Amino acid sequence: GLLAAPLRLPSPFRHGHRQPRAFLLRPTAGTFLGGYDGKSDLHVGITNSHGVVYNYNEEGIHRAETGWEQCISIPLVQPDMFGLLQEWDKLLEEFSVGEAWLPHRYEEHDHNCYTYALAFINSVLAAQGKQQMSKSEFTEKFVIPQTKKASKYITLHQELTANEFYIVPLPDQEKQC
Repeated sequence: GLLAAPLRLPSPFRHGHRQPRAFLLRPTAGTFLGGYDGKSDLHVGITNSHGVVYNYNEEGIHRAETGWEQCISIPLVQPDMFGLLQEWDKLLEEFSVGEAWLPHRYEEHDHNCYTYALAFINSVLAAQGKQQMSKSEFTEKFVIPQTKKASKYITLHQELTANEFYIVPLPDQEKQC
C-alpha cells in the first residue's frame, strides 16, 4: 500500500563547493536540515570556478573550501557566457581585495555578506553593460523562489522525522548535497 511505498523528493539543497560561479545561501550556524528554525540568520557567498566560497563577515573576506556542504545555490553564469566563464575567478578575487570589504567596514545590517555578494554581481553586470539589480529585485527574482522550495522541504523533512519515517538520501542526491 501507499504507506510502504518509497517516495522520491529531490532536495533543494546542494553541496556548495560543487557549484561553480554561484550565489550560495546557508544558515549562519548549523544546517537547513539540522535544526534551522526559519528565523535564524543566513549567510551568503559567491563561488569561484573551483567551488571556493568567497564570503564576507566581521572578520573580512573568507575563501572557504569547506562549510558550505548544504546550501541553496543560484547559478550566476550561463554556459554560453564564454568570456565571463574565463574571467570569473580573476574578477571575484580583484573585487574581494577592495577596501570596501575590510573587516572594520562590516556592519551587520547595512554592509554585510549580502551587500558583498550583490555588489559583486552588480559589478559583473555593469562590466557587461547590463542594468544593475537592487537588493529587493535580486531577492524577489532569484532568492525567494529558491527559499520557498527549501522552506517546504524543511517543513516536510521535520514532519517526517518527527513521525518516525526513515529518510534516505539517494545516490544522485548525495552528489548534489
